[in-house]
Parts: sequence; C-alpha cells; structure tokens
Amino acid sequence: MKKGFLHILGVSLLLFSIPASAALRVFACEPEWGALATELGGPAVSVYTATTGLQDPHLIEARPSLIAQMRKADLVVCTGGDLEQGWLPLLLQQGGNSRVQPGGPGYFEAAAFVTLLEVPGRLDRAEGDVHAMGNPHLHLDPRNIALVAAGLAKRLAQIDGANAAQYQARHDDFAKRWTQAMRRWEQQGAPLRGIPIVTQHKSWSYLSLWLGLREIATLEAKPGIPPSSAYLSQVLAQLRQKPAKMVIRAAYQDSRPSLWLAERANIPAVELPFTVGGSEQAKDLFGLFDDTLVRLLK
Repeated sequence: MKKGFLHILGVSLLLFSIPASAALRVFACEPEWGALATELGGPAVSVYTATTGLQDPHLIEARPSLIAQMRKADLVVCTGGDLEQGWLPLLLQQGGNSRVQPGGPGYFEAAAFVTLLEVPGRLDRAEGDVHAMGNPHLHLDPRNIALVAAGLAKRLAQIDGANAAQYQARHDDFAKRWTQAMRRWEQQGAPLRGIPIVTQHKSWSYLSLWLGLREIATLEAKPGIPPSSAYLSQVLAQLRQKPAKMVIRAAYQDSRPSLWLAERANIPAVELPFTVGGSEQAKDLFGLFDDTLVRLLK
C-alpha cells in the first residue's frame, strides 16, 4: 500500500515538474479567472482564456482550437458549480491531458472555495436551466474573489514549487490592494443598499448580496429560457404596483427584453460588464468592479 502511494506521488511530482525557465501554462475558462491567474502568476505563468466578456459562459462550443490549448495546459482554472458542464468535460476528454483532469492538482474550480447561493431543493428540467450545485456566478462578489485568490495562489505554488515564493509575494500584494479597493467600492456603493432592481438572468445574486441590492423580478420566467412577451407584460404589471429603479443585464445578453421593459416602466436599462472584457473600462478585475459601480450609480 505504502509502495503504491509512493509510486503515485512520484508520478504526480514528475507530471508537475515545471522547468525553472518555462512559464506555467494556465487554461482559464472565463476572463475573471484568467485575470486572477495573471495577477498571481505574473511572468511565471502563460495564461490562455477560453472565453471573452462578450460570450455567454453557459454556451461555449468545444472548438478544436480550445482542445489544442487544453492539451498543452499545466493548470485548468474554471468556475465549476456546473457552469461549464456543456463544454468543459468534452474539452478535458478530447484534450487527453492527464495533468489537468478533475481530482488532480492541475484542475482548479473556484466554486470549491466559496459558499454557493441558491442551491435548488430539487432538480427538474421543467424549471429551466437550473444548476444543481447552486448559482455559479460567484465572481460578482469581490469577497469571493479574495477567497479564490488565496486558494489559487496555494495551487500555483503546489504545482510549480520553483516559483512558490513569487506566487506568495504576488498574492500578498494582490490581497492588500484588493482589500483597499473593496473598502472604496463599499463606500461608493452605499447609496445602492435596498434599491429594488430587475435582472435579466439570475447572474447578479452575488453582486446584489454584496451591495444590498433588492432583486424584485427577473426577465426570465425560468433560468436560461428567453422571456415571452406575455411574461414581460406580467413583469411590467408587477412593476406598476411595486416599481424598480433599474433593469440590469450583462454585456453579452440580448438587450431587447431589458430595453422593452425599461421603456414601458420608465426606468433605465443598465448594461454591466459582468466580467473582465465586458466593457472597455473592465480591463482587469479592479476595472470590472470600478466600472460596475460607476454604471450602477449613474
């Protein structure tokens, strides 16, 4: 038994022995994790991000170019929580890269480091595109980013021991700057506390929890199902009884439902970046929250 364990450990260390001169190749599923890996890894990592801020992370095609990148990766960093269930398993299978399979050190899910909201009591496809593990859009609460950053820095050091001190130093610096930024954002966002809003999709639960926004309606009758005109009219009637201050959507989402409602309810439709690259100002994680606050406070 002991001999077998030592053999597995030896193979694992061999697989993750990164030459001192080579950058650790990170495959990030979403832009927020690519940005975080860049913050923590600096010149010691080479980051490939599989999606952009203008793509729906639920609906990505497992293209050959993504498979080729997966094949070369030393570390996969994804949201988890079933967000990528429609495409990531195929990439992992077709990539055939033993270094980054689930359960090993080369596979990292952010969802493992936070408490997910809205875990369903039961699963029924008739209820729409429901995530069995809970709402996966966890990156929109910066407190979660801090938790994931601590876990990711440790993982980088685990699989690239030669640069462990560098990852720790970069994490310490990031954590200091992130804590300062959160204090500033929370002061800026104080006027938003308690404001009633409408969301286009259940993408904003973590942001709402952090800022104290009050979601009173969603434009999807069921998650992932485009709203019908009848349902939009139902939401409009609801808002005439209990008004909202704004309707928000992600940059990658169809603007028509939110614009339709905003015009009739006489409230602003606010497009938020949702992730890094979702707007010109959201060039990194700090820019993502800077721009989100600016747009909400207009």
